[in-house]
Amino acid sequence: MAHPNEDLVRDIFAAFGRGDADALRGQYMAAGACFHYPGRSPLAGDHEGVASVLEMAGRTFELSGGTYRLEIHDVVANDEHAVALFMASGERAGRRLEDPAVVVFHIRDGKATEMWFYPADLYANDEFWS
Repeated sequence: MAHPNEDLVRDIFAAFGRGDADALRGQYMAAGACFHYPGRSPLAGDHEGVASVLEMAGRTFELSGGTYRLEIHDVVANDEHAVALFMASGERAGRRLEDPAVVVFHIRDGKATEMWFYPADLYANDEFWS
């Protein structure tokens, strides 16, 4: 049986994949959620609040023409944290992104409160989104 926070993270990825902002907003993320995105691309920065996190997520679809995908390899979770290992891929302006990545989630009361994104190749990630 999976830890409930593993299920939560898998549900977050599924909702992201189908563009289900309502589920992300209402079920899976705390109102004050913060997403930390490294680098210097247009997506980089600390996105504070669900509206800002969802705006950044929407930009991934917009900038990639809807091709951006996250394929989970594994999720490890305990009572306060979860770590998702996945492949991020997409196409943009004649370029292709295939980058293994990690997101670390802080979870409280069954919702993601803070997320840190770590691409394996920050330079390729920055170049793809810039």
